[in-house]
Amino acid sequence: MMKRVLVFLSLAINAILACAVLGVQEDRVAQLAKEVGSKGWIVFAARAENETWDLFLMRPDGSARRNITNTADDEEGGPRFSLDGRQLLYRRFAKGTVISHDLWGFQGNLMIAGPDGARPVQIGGDREFPWASWSPDARQIACLTQKGIQIVDLQTKKVVRELPRRGIYQQLFWSPDGQWFCGVANARMMWTVVRMHVRTGELNIVHEFQSCTPDWFPDSKHIIYPSRPAGQNGYGFTQLWMSDGDGKEAKMIYGEDGYHIYGGALSPDGKYVLFTRCGEDGGGSEKSGAPICVMRMEDAPAIAGPSAALRKVHPDAKEATVLQLVEGWEPCWTYAEIGAEK
Repeated sequence: MMKRVLVFLSLAINAILACAVLGVQEDRVAQLAKEVGSKGWIVFAARAENETWDLFLMRPDGSARRNITNTADDEEGGPRFSLDGRQLLYRRFAKGTVISHDLWGFQGNLMIAGPDGARPVQIGGDREFPWASWSPDARQIACLTQKGIQIVDLQTKKVVRELPRRGIYQQLFWSPDGQWFCGVANARMMWTVVRMHVRTGELNIVHEFQSCTPDWFPDSKHIIYPSRPAGQNGYGFTQLWMSDGDGKEAKMIYGEDGYHIYGGALSPDGKYVLFTRCGEDGGGSEKSGAPICVMRMEDAPAIAGPSAALRKVHPDAKEATVLQLVEGWEPCWTYAEIGAEK
């Protein structure tokens, strides 16, 4: 009888401790939501009620969500605010298009609109201006074509400069200071994140082996990217990583066994990180996206869930405090105020 009582007490104590831990975690998430709630807007693609992909705005705590394209006969994705938050660049696809998580920058038409989706203008024809990326002053775009990297003047729609692409084949983005591009390249091996100097075309490897979809920190000195490190069991899962532009001091930001972490982007001040948490590889563009998440950069490196395998590799990682929002794809954050619903 005493043995049964002790077992019961042990189970009861464990349950109480688990509830206490859960309560503390919920409080931390609520505090994070309160902290970021008024810090600008996040734009992202998501499935609308009619099942097409539309663009949405929401506050960083998930509130004030609204559809800003609402097109029943088209699909939209890949939104990017200009650096000042006054314009929005995205791609529009024919209704029913399966948006490839690898090739979406080559699909559809380039569109430019106000930050609230107002006054959309189509730039060029189908599949023109691929992988368009804002220049810091939003007067030009950089495009990744089979011929090379083309810098296009938006007013005239003319190519003003061209550089060899040096093996870069997707996800080209211009740094906030205007001096660099980052992208995914076949450099020594496939799926390598690289940095290229805009003026000279000089290229260096940032991180190789199963790394992709890079983006810039606001300081233009660091790059964020998903990576699937070698040595994982089987196919492995994808964590979110960062390093400086020279490829030094690489470190994990966030990881979780059982999930692929994509859509990595920073808040305009670099204090918070955005990402999507997908149970399947690819980020979810072919289906309905994945939950969009917000985390403090000061909490990195962080791990969520049991993640026994990952915790063995990163024993000093923190317990992640993550605010999980709605399902979406390719989120982008601005601190600019966008205004009321049109």
